[in-house]
Amino acid sequence: MARISGIDLPRDKRIEIALTYIYGIGNTTATKICAETGVDPDIRVRDLSEDDTAKIREYVDKNCHVEEIFAVKSLLTLRDLSKLAAIVAFVTVKVFR
Repeated sequence: MARISGIDLPRDKRIEIALTYIYGIGNTTATKICAETGVDPDIRVRDLSEDDTAKIREYVDKNCHVEEIFAVKSLLTLRDLSKLAAIVAFVTVKVFR
């Protein structure tokens, strides 16, 4: 299994298509990643060697602006805001009773 930027890539897809499952990587960027790393874009994810996976992972980490970190931060922010709203509502009810 190939895990890149926190995403488990689908094993039966070609690497060029599987890379687009990472938020922030589209078709053009996936093609560029394969060309820059020297990985055959037609190879299936299940057939990738550890070396190829490491090359792709390193390239993505250094050169691509993927949204993994921002998506997690946004989720945490929304969760924190909903907790804060619940606390404010609870305190408001207690004060005005």
